[in-house]
Amino acid sequence: MTSEPRAFLALDLGSATSSAALIARVGHQWRLIGALSTPAGVEPDAIVGLVLERATAADPQLATIIGVDARDAVANLPRLVARSSPPRRLAVVAASERALAPLDDAARRSGWRVTSASPERMEPLAVTTAILDPTVDAVLVGAGEPPGADERRSLDEVASLVAAAARRRPELTIVLAGAMAERLERFETAEERQGELLLAPAATSGDPVGLPLRELLEDLRAPADDARRAIARAAAALADALDRRVEIVDIGFEGGLRATAAPGVGGARASVSASFVADACLVPPDVDDAAVDRVLAWSTFPIDRHRLRDRLRELRLAPWADAAGVGARLRLAAARAALAVLVEATPGQTAEAAPDLIVAAGGAWAVAPGPAVALAIADVVRRPAAVGIAVDHARLLAPVGSIPDATERRQLLGDIVDDMLAPLASVIIPGGVRAGHTAGRLTVHGATGTTELDLIPGSLELVDLPPGEFGTAELWFRDTVRLGGRGRHFAIDVAGGLGGLLLDLRDVPLRLPDRPDRRRELLETWQDSLWVTRDR
Repeated sequence: MTSEPRAFLALDLGSATSSAALIARVGHQWRLIGALSTPAGVEPDAIVGLVLERATAADPQLATIIGVDARDAVANLPRLVARSSPPRRLAVVAASERALAPLDDAARRSGWRVTSASPERMEPLAVTTAILDPTVDAVLVGAGEPPGADERRSLDEVASLVAAAARRRPELTIVLAGAMAERLERFETAEERQGELLLAPAATSGDPVGLPLRELLEDLRAPADDARRAIARAAAALADALDRRVEIVDIGFEGGLRATAAPGVGGARASVSASFVADACLVPPDVDDAAVDRVLAWSTFPIDRHRLRDRLRELRLAPWADAAGVGARLRLAAARAALAVLVEATPGQTAEAAPDLIVAAGGAWAVAPGPAVALAIADVVRRPAAVGIAVDHARLLAPVGSIPDATERRQLLGDIVDDMLAPLASVIIPGGVRAGHTAGRLTVHGATGTTELDLIPGSLELVDLPPGEFGTAELWFRDTVRLGGRGRHFAIDVAGGLGGLLLDLRDVPLRLPDRPDRRRELLETWQDSLWVTRDR
């Protein structure tokens, strides 16, 4: 990037999807020229070759200006590459259930698949068996700092138990957190030890709580150029480039990322909070009853539990198969379920101020129409606020986040952000709307005219506001509501999108009927109003 090439490639190589994008300097600005995504089994050079071939055929003159030749540029163009690291499993052991909870939370939010154990819950043999599981790559054993009264009695026992189990697997990496570091000598005595022995802060230390331990576990789980870690860095650059609060929700094959960033003030860098939760994947490796229930709760088509379990297993084996019709609706239900897991695992980020922009990323959203994706996100990530929703359609966030220099990341995003993000909708979600015949009145002033609507509690109203068009939404409520602040009259600047302006007067959080048939009917009614393709 520092040598200022006229064009370069951005590759995002995920677990289920690989993508390539061509970015070139046109005039004095970087622009996205073209992009393509394919199943992960396709060789990256083949994807790049097809992108270059299509770009050359579409505009030969531009290809000549930026120095792109489809015949030999595959190997010659500079590349930004982000790769998704394969999932890994961490055994988390603590002296008490109380001490285990923050350790478990830190491990899950740093992207590990977690097996948890404590003497209060499991017999010593079961704890040893969990550590000796061949799928376990590392062990986190921790205690409070200082240890609580309920931990002191068991610290020596837990240290001896884990050290004995680790001797049978000398390749394991052992992380000692908090007061457990005082038992370091128990683990240093093994002469045959091959794995690392790391000391870590307590799970309750840091601001926000647990951050130092999560950062250490992230470093242990994946390299710095891991795609999810790169997206978190891109979130900070995007917040600075747009000078807006940004939230990125990435639902992929092996996990989900939630990154929230606020722009810096007075020259400071943007602040960012990121959590990667392996359990928030499109389909878990083991499709158990809980996974079936989560997807069934968001299903908009009739299907029995056994058939749904089979469909989810098929989706896990072949993520790109059967991606139209019912298959697309199944993926969207699975994406909603995964997003719900992600939101539930990150209450601290939910408690932050509402973002100005939510960006959907990851292959889970690829097969549904943009407006339906916006509704799916509004269903789950619900705050009383007005937000824009967009999608990273070319999968550029991870490659851009892999740029080492923060200033270069921000400058590049400032150039390509309009090409990179496809606007899906502006969504207005007031909180505390009381039931009744009408809650008030909405007037939208746009470039093409004025639209007026009654505010009906529990309804979902769509106002035509095309991409690129801006307007002002004025809302008058009969009673006081929450919409950023509390009040009855609000004037909000809104931007158009593929789904226009979405006025969401449903409950916050969303409450759905308990009866499966009624719930499915209601979800289908909402979704079909925005599912603008013919193969619903």
